[in-house]
Amino acid sequence: MSKIFIVEDDRSIREELAELLRNSGYDAEYLTDFSNSKAKILSAKPDLILMDINIPDLNGEQLLKEIRSETDTPVIMVTSRTSETDEVLSMSYGADDYITKPYNPTILLLRISAVLKRSAGSATVQSYNGLQVNDAKGCLTDGSRELILTKNEMIIFRFMLDRRGSIVTRDELMTALWDNDEFVNDNALTVNISRLRSKLADLGCEDAIETRKKQGYILR
Repeated sequence: MSKIFIVEDDRSIREELAELLRNSGYDAEYLTDFSNSKAKILSAKPDLILMDINIPDLNGEQLLKEIRSETDTPVIMVTSRTSETDEVLSMSYGADDYITKPYNPTILLLRISAVLKRSAGSATVQSYNGLQVNDAKGCLTDGSRELILTKNEMIIFRFMLDRRGSIVTRDELMTALWDNDEFVNDNALTVNISRLRSKLADLGCEDAIETRKKQGYILR
């Protein structure tokens, strides 16, 4: 049974989360005293941490950074913030995923399951045109520079990487993004692909994504 540790200062929310997790077959624990939070979290030896950004005594993103200096335990940030800046910052500090309140309990459970499956083996590191692709950290690196992808960008990139050289349709990409808490319409998909192209170009992969009109995209 996987143990999930909840870091949430709102008593009703953390108790509801714990009940949801226990009813779904997980062992759930949570903080009630936020002094010396890092030591208490690490001593619990959880399989996954659900952490709110806004917590007493210490900013959640800073706490995440401190935890990451000592363990690779998966962390999902749970927050009411919705800006992309917060998402990128959390991912850069080592979060494995990011979900905003109010969240759909089914989607949260799917996210937890997906992160636990990814972490069951060693962190998956693949390569693409000389870049290392780290799913667990949500980043690409050429050894000297590290580029953080947003959650949507990584989903799109991994989907296309798994089908490299083949045409991927927009409908397929929309389906891959269906369980995200951020609604992705056709225009938003275009924006995400454009940003992904730009980031790949920044690491030397010019024209990595080819558009095939009325068909879709190919990752070269």
